[in-house]
Amino acid sequence: MAKRVVAIVVTYNRCAQLLRCISALQKQKGQRPDILIIDNGSTDGTAQAVAALSDDPCLHYHNTQHNLGGSGGFQCGMRLAAQAGYDYLWVMDDDCVPEENALEALLEADRVLEGDYGFLSGIAYWRDGSICRMNVQKTGLTTKLKRYDAPYLPVIMATFVSAFFPVSRVREVGLPIKEFFIWADDLEYTRRLSRRYPCYAVTGCRVLHDTHSNNKINIATDTPERRYRYRLLYRNEVYLYRQEGVRGWVYLTCRVGYHILRALIAPRTRWLQAKTILSSFREGLSFHPQVEYLPEEEA
Repeated sequence: MAKRVVAIVVTYNRCAQLLRCISALQKQKGQRPDILIIDNGSTDGTAQAVAALSDDPCLHYHNTQHNLGGSGGFQCGMRLAAQAGYDYLWVMDDDCVPEENALEALLEADRVLEGDYGFLSGIAYWRDGSICRMNVQKTGLTTKLKRYDAPYLPVIMATFVSAFFPVSRVREVGLPIKEFFIWADDLEYTRRLSRRYPCYAVTGCRVLHDTHSNNKINIATDTPERRYRYRLLYRNEVYLYRQEGVRGWVYLTCRVGYHILRALIAPRTRWLQAKTILSSFREGLSFHPQVEYLPEEEA
């Protein structure tokens, strides 16, 4: 008997991208997943567009009524999916476009590995066919995946752009931390799993991450209206890397120092950028969110 798989897609005011993601999920070869849309209170007609697809019994929609951020949205979706009795959760952003055999590759990896893993992660590509820089899996605190010459490659952290979780692991380690809101929630969650289990990038699972550019996020070059997001980034990263002990603190200090230097040599509002990084770092020192777990009766 096939185990139940649900693709969890978090969206917020990106209706066109969401519809493209849904279409790609509906075209998966082999076992087709159910689809759970978590709408963070979109105001761009997303609800109406999804309602127009109501003839698909595998498509489910949940509106949170307000913006929970990516972290809150994924926590909500994973909780609802576990409550509904799914066996596997395949999570992704609304601008993720899986190739037709992406899920097939993940399920084959689950079979070959005999379920002995914490998470599986697909390989994200950008529009020009190059690796999407913001979604490269981490093989260590300071190293990233550089080769793709085997079906399954050991990794310790991955983004929520085609991440695959057995619900049994979710019950064990808990849910993503909603207080992160955006950024680093996926790295924290996947690292929580890789501390206990081997985890893998699955090279046969290919997805397009249809972002505007293939550059990594950078406070020194980003627009002023997005600066508040970096407050969350640096705060969340302090929480993430302080879990790693001395090695994490050394890495974090070097990383923050480099980012401050990069901000100071930027041509615009350099002191404001550096101040944002420093204040966020200090905020992270006292940031102690609680991991939420599924209720015992759901296990």
